[in-house]
Amino acid sequence: MLWCMAGTTPKARALGAELRSAREAAGMGLRQLADLLETSHATVSRWETGQRAPKPEDVTAYLATVGGTAEQREQLADLARDPDGSHWLSVGMPEQHRQLATLLEIEREASRITTVSPLLIPGLLQTADYARAIMTTGGVPASEIDTRVAVRIGRHDAIVRKNPAHLRAFIGEGVLNQLIGDSEIMVDQLRALLKYAELDNVELRVIPTRCGWHPGLEGPFSLAEFDGTRSPVVHLENRVSALFLHESDEVQAYLDALDRVREVAMSPAESVGTIGDAINETESTQ
Repeated sequence: MLWCMAGTTPKARALGAELRSAREAAGMGLRQLADLLETSHATVSRWETGQRAPKPEDVTAYLATVGGTAEQREQLADLARDPDGSHWLSVGMPEQHRQLATLLEIEREASRITTVSPLLIPGLLQTADYARAIMTTGGVPASEIDTRVAVRIGRHDAIVRKNPAHLRAFIGEGVLNQLIGDSEIMVDQLRALLKYAELDNVELRVIPTRCGWHPGLEGPFSLAEFDGTRSPVVHLENRVSALFLHESDEVQAYLDALDRVREVAMSPAESVGTIGDAINETESTQ
């Protein structure tokens, strides 16, 4: 059964993380702030962890007390409106930065992550050079590339840390032959995939080009699942926007989609062989 308790949505967690960051930047303790707000420290703690969504007026008072800027108060008060809604769509900055921070937190806490990536190597498995090549060609400002690459590489921690998440990655076969950067970058990236495939917590499967229709053709998506009662979260992303879904019927639609993708994908052993063939073919063109 999939369910989501109010105040545990990705949007509520993002709001809480920003409030906590503002308090810590002000050098103020949680109990000290609670006393100034004339509320319990347990309430403030729940706001900061996303277990309870504060009202916009609570956010304004919180930020005024810790010295938040007028712009920050306006943005976070707006974020506090409908924090438990079924969708959180971000378009433009700073909303996309806020969603990225939430995605990193979700991946750190997930027990299982499933990603379907028909067009590119999934971000969790990208090498620095592969990610850099995408960003350079994709028009990311030069001043931002190093930071963005570092953040993307930092996502690897979700699957290599102590007690890592189990990763199931479904990658389109065409991705293995898509030249991102140059041949050397692609060979290094493909070899990195083989190393990840050796990990006990990583299941890597290639979706063959000639398999007919499957839900992955509708676009990439990822699903994060957690131990305990916290409900799964679906993350969708394109060039200009990103979207979190957590309502049970919407999440179930993607769980059903994964069943179909799993049916058409190669086995892990076949996938490793296909990646090896792609390495040989790419090396032969160098």
